[in-house]
Amino acid sequence: MTEQDAVLAQWLRLAETGGQGVLATVVKVEGSSYRRPGARMLIDADGGYVGTLSGGCLEGHLVKRAWWLTEREPAVVCRYDTAADEDAQWSFGLGCDGAIHVLLERLDGCASNPLLAAIGSAQRQMRATGAAVVIAQQGTAVKVGARRVHLSEGPHDGGFGDHALMARVDADLADVIECGRSAHRRYALARGGAVEVFLECFAPPPRLVVFGAGHDAVPLVRLAKCLGWHVTVADGRPHFARPDRFPEADRVCATTAGDPLAGCEVSSQCAVVVMTHSVDQDRALLRRLLPLGLPYLGQLGPRTRTDRLIDELASAGAIDPQLGRTTLHYPVGLDIGADNAEEIALAVIAEITAVRAGRSGGMLRRREGPLHLRDPQMATVTLCPASGQIAA
Repeated sequence: MTEQDAVLAQWLRLAETGGQGVLATVVKVEGSSYRRPGARMLIDADGGYVGTLSGGCLEGHLVKRAWWLTEREPAVVCRYDTAADEDAQWSFGLGCDGAIHVLLERLDGCASNPLLAAIGSAQRQMRATGAAVVIAQQGTAVKVGARRVHLSEGPHDGGFGDHALMARVDADLADVIECGRSAHRRYALARGGAVEVFLECFAPPPRLVVFGAGHDAVPLVRLAKCLGWHVTVADGRPHFARPDRFPEADRVCATTAGDPLAGCEVSSQCAVVVMTHSVDQDRALLRRLLPLGLPYLGQLGPRTRTDRLIDELASAGAIDPQLGRTTLHYPVGLDIGADNAEEIALAVIAEITAVRAGRSGGMLRRREGPLHLRDPQMATVTLCPASGQIAA
């Protein structure tokens, strides 16, 4: 179970039993930090919690103070400095040279909470959703903690009120969902005042399709599920492609020689690994998979073996050989000296993760620049009083 799954599970338990909790969310980061915006922890009335916001320095502080901090207002934002700063509410001399803004929200024990519905929807329906929350305001009746949540049935407003503001937030939130990256905006309101908003994308779990149900696929599936991925296993050998061999998998398919993708949903969002240990199956699979332009396609086996398969398919006119050699990851995985099925699984998952993040997969000590992408500078959007349009 991933951290987000644990937070959701605890949230649902509180909702079902009518219990109370405080949801703590990182909504803004200045400089360096251990976690990025969107990290969450849930604190219950007994002082227990799930999730983390830092390397361990903030959690104890929040557990002790979250309840009285939200006693007067159901939603507040606290600024924590990990270096030393006279403007911070609390300082932790960790030498991280950053500041973390944490939104604390009282949960009312209601199972119909729209934020809970949005996060759960991304998990269940495998479709990105999003939410916008006010994290600062000046000169306006819109309160910190006001939310605008995009659900499958339409937007849900939780305190924005201003129609021009809602329209602009909806448009910006749609862009955030489309690009899959959270953002911050400052909106200058038509009647005066301004609000700062954290726009968050809730992405569905990464999808992995593993062609090949041999013994070495078992740790690959298990590790992917530990990371919260949605995993499909497929093989042309029915005695291998059995759900009891892969109890963690979301789906297990027995394919056919005539249709090597039978029963599998291979979309443009899937990472695919071919590891059947069968030349015939691999050839048929590469014939079908290479033209799809998948974000990640890996082939297990020696380089010379895969080169021969690509040459055979190219000679038959089935694929462009250059396309095969530039888009196919082979031998699959990062070079970590893997020597057994478990280590190979680690190498494969690490390479997929690097490709998804647009990274090379090298050692961090050799990386120049920050470890995380910096958030773009926050722009101020001015709403015109008459039409609610954006000012030039």
